Amino acid sequence: MDLKNWIESISKTIDAKDGKAFSEFIAEDGEFRFGNADTVKGRQAIADYVNYFFTMIKGSEHKLINAWKNDDKVIWQGQVKYTRLDEKQVDVNFVNIFYMDGELIKEYLIYIDNTP
Repeated sequence: MDLKNWIESISKTIDAKDGKAFSEFIAEDGEFRFGNADTVKGRQAIADYVNYFFTMIKGSEHKLINAWKNDDKVIWQGQVKYTRLDEKQVDVNFVNIFYMDGELIKEYLIYIDNTP
């Protein structure tokens, strides 16, 4: 796995607001948690969840700052520029932790404070 290209592929699906393509990086029985929200389980439920999230923003632009892989864990340090529905833009730092199951994400955890 070319870590940088793999993460950039995930970024592109998010920035394209494509919940289905995003969910295909996650195992069928995978889990997803955004910040302090409840954990969402299952690929279809995750696709539905992120598609709903996409209705609350006009767009996003993710930036890879750093990434590490250790055995079955991947860590992605990044920054996202959200364009809100009122056209205001806000930059937010985040860290994603992925627990992998082969080439698919078994558990996708987003650590972010997106209150701005």
